[in-house]
Amino acid sequence: MTAESPSAPCRASIEALVREALSSQLGSRAPKGPAPVLVVNSSARHMHISPENLETLFGKGAQLTVHKWLYQEGQFASQQTVTLIGPRKRIIPNLRILGPCRNLTQVELSLTDSISLGIDIPVRASGDIKDTPGCYIMGPKGMIEMKNGVIRAWRHAHMSPADAAFYGVKHLDKITLKVTARDCTTRFDDVLVRVDPSFKLEVHIDTDEANACNLDRADKVELFKN
Repeated sequence: MTAESPSAPCRASIEALVREALSSQLGSRAPKGPAPVLVVNSSARHMHISPENLETLFGKGAQLTVHKWLYQEGQFASQQTVTLIGPRKRIIPNLRILGPCRNLTQVELSLTDSISLGIDIPVRASGDIKDTPGCYIMGPKGMIEMKNGVIRAWRHAHMSPADAAFYGVKHLDKITLKVTARDCTTRFDDVLVRVDPSFKLEVHIDTDEANACNLDRADKVELFKN
């Protein structure tokens, strides 16, 4: 075995030089420090619900029960599902409710879902439901009429403050996602950044977007500051 020359630069020194070179070329856009683990998940159609609406659909005292824990701490797909009824009496059965309960009721669908239902659904950030279309939701114990709250979720990135600092962004900034798969490379611009101390680094795209970029066969996912 040949000993490494004392004068040979160590890996840490080389990485520091590379970061310095990137910084000089890219300025503040160059990430600093080790890259955090990036997870990209497809967000299937689902519903968020208020406690009051949960009781209307499932009976007094109803509680959401865990079917599967999600990547973000404390979030889960519940065992409870409902039927969505669109304006042309077209339906989506077995629409899963995500927990825990929220202070408003909201349905998140894909563009394909909206075409099937015959609803013109706008792209919105979660919680921004003003002037959005509504629908009927049927549960085992009752039905609710949503006056609004049906949206296509804006593709978004959950970040902790440390993640946001790494990418040089802040809450509600936009960032770009690049997905490299075997047969295609796809860029998604205008990914909405959402920063909270409780978040783990995760990008959510809907099922149409995931299919378009062949996410299931992706070899590499990257985030870039716009």
